[in-house]
Amino acid sequence: MKKLYLLRHGQTEFNVKKLVQGRCDSPLTDLGRQQAGMAAAWLKAHNVVPDKVVSSPLGRAMDTASLVATELLGQNAAVEPCEGIIERCYGTFEEGPHDALPTDVWEPGEDLVPFGGEGSQALQKRMVETLTNLISAEGTETLLAVSHGSASRQFIKAAAPADFKLPAKLPNCAIMIFDFDEEKHEEEGKPPQCKFTLQQIVDPQQSI
Repeated sequence: MKKLYLLRHGQTEFNVKKLVQGRCDSPLTDLGRQQAGMAAAWLKAHNVVPDKVVSSPLGRAMDTASLVATELLGQNAAVEPCEGIIERCYGTFEEGPHDALPTDVWEPGEDLVPFGGEGSQALQKRMVETLTNLISAEGTETLLAVSHGSASRQFIKAAAPADFKLPAKLPNCAIMIFDFDEEKHEEEGKPPQCKFTLQQIVDPQQSI
């Protein structure tokens, strides 16, 4: 069965300052780079060799993906930028403090739409469609994708069992592992065409 390994990027300067990132960007901290190394070590220890590595085009995700891919595949490892797994837009709240948001930073639902942001329904739909298209490609049995906290949460909600309880916050460089079943039938309560099933969420900082 095909496997998806979905990673959140490493810690950034905005994460430390508790500023809203969304589509804007800030660099990885030293700890963020270390977290990418820990994620790579966990994947390597579990014999994960991706056929393809993709990343949100934002710098914090691309840098994380490059660090991980180099460890797994060598110096010439290719990372393909993918617009479809970029973080949600937080509209006028980007670059401001988390406390200024009129809603939850990780689970804003549709509250950001009036402020120029992206709603959770649209975010989940594009994440599922993008990752389905990527892993469905011929020759891709194992896909490694680096994305973001809020985007990854919405994808998990599409693929997790109904009784699954999401952690309050996904750790930086959390590794989310999914099976992909091309023959899977649609199930009640899940978005159409979601053929992913969440298997495990790993925090490599707690697992090495």
